Amino acid sequence: MIPLPEYLCRFLRSAVKPQWMMSCGLLLLSLSLSLPLPAQAPGEATRIVLLGTGTPAANPERYGSALAIVVGDTAYLVDMGPGVVRRMSAARDLGFEQLFYLNHVFVTHLHSDHTAGFADLILTPWVMGRTEPLEVYGPVGIQSMAKHLLEAYQQDVEIRLSGLEPANTTGYQVNAHEIKSGLIYQDANVRVEAFPVQHGSWAQAFGFRFTTPDRTIVISGDTVPSGKIVELCNGCDVLVHEVYSAAGLEQMPDRWRRYHAAFHTSTKQLAALAGRAKPGLLILTHQLYFGTSDAGLLREVTDEYSGKVVSGSDLDIY
Repeated sequence: MIPLPEYLCRFLRSAVKPQWMMSCGLLLLSLSLSLPLPAQAPGEATRIVLLGTGTPAANPERYGSALAIVVGDTAYLVDMGPGVVRRMSAARDLGFEQLFYLNHVFVTHLHSDHTAGFADLILTPWVMGRTEPLEVYGPVGIQSMAKHLLEAYQQDVEIRLSGLEPANTTGYQVNAHEIKSGLIYQDANVRVEAFPVQHGSWAQAFGFRFTTPDRTIVISGDTVPSGKIVELCNGCDVLVHEVYSAAGLEQMPDRWRRYHAAFHTSTKQLAALAGRAKPGLLILTHQLYFGTSDAGLLREVTDEYSGKVVSGSDLDIY
C-alpha cells in the first residue's frame, strides 16, 4: 500500500469536505508494494540528520540514540533515545520543519538509551500541534511499552483534552507494530526493510535498510559484526554503524570487556566489515571511547579501512 505524498494529503484535507475524505493511505490501496519508487524531484535529495549519537552515559554533547531520514517534506525517525524531541526542535531551527511533526518511527531494540524519549515523542509534538497518531515499528514489547506509557500519562492527556487547552484528540495516539524481518513499511518516499542483528542477550534486535529514490542507507542498530549488514549494504550509499574503541576497551576490567565483545562492534571489526560491505560513506555513531579521543577512535578505523568514513556528532547532516 503506497499512501499519497504528505503535501498532497495536506491539500486534500484543506480542500475537500471532511465527510468526503478517506484515509490517504487507502486511496492507492490497489497499488502493489513492489512498485518502484518515483523519481526524486529536484531539491528533494534524501538527507540523514543525526539527532543523538550517544550511549547510556549522560553526555550533554551526545543525546540518546536517534537519527532521521528526511525525504523531501517527510521525515522518518530511527530510535528515540533521551532528548530526541529537543534535538528534533534544534533540527527544525536548522531548516528541518518536517522533523517536529513526523509520525513514523522505527525502533532497533528496546534498550533505554534507544527508547527513553518515547513518552516525550508521544506527548510534546502533540501538545505543539501534531494531529497524526504515531506509527511505531519495533521488536516484540513495543506495543506493551506504548500502552503503559499512555496509561502513565492518562491524567495529563485527560486534562489536555477536557480542560481549557485546545488539544486535538488524535495526535497523542500510538499505533505500535511489532515487526519481523523483511519489508516492514513502504510509501512513495521509502522502502524500509528490517533485518536481525545480534545484540548480546536481547531476543530481538534489528537493523534497517532504507531505500529512497536517490539513496540506499543501512543502519546497524546496536550489534556485534553482522554478515547481514554486509549483505544488505553491498555497496550502499551510506552505512551508519555503532562502534567502540578496540584500544580503549583493552584498558577496561574483564567483565566490561566480555560485555562489549558480546553486544557491540570494535573499530577493528568495523573496519573489516566495511571493507566487505563497501559503503559510499561510513558514519560512526554510538561511539564508546573508553578514554580514547574521537580522533583516536576514527584513526583506529581508518588505519585499516580506506573508504570514506566520518565520526558523527549530534545534529550533523549527511
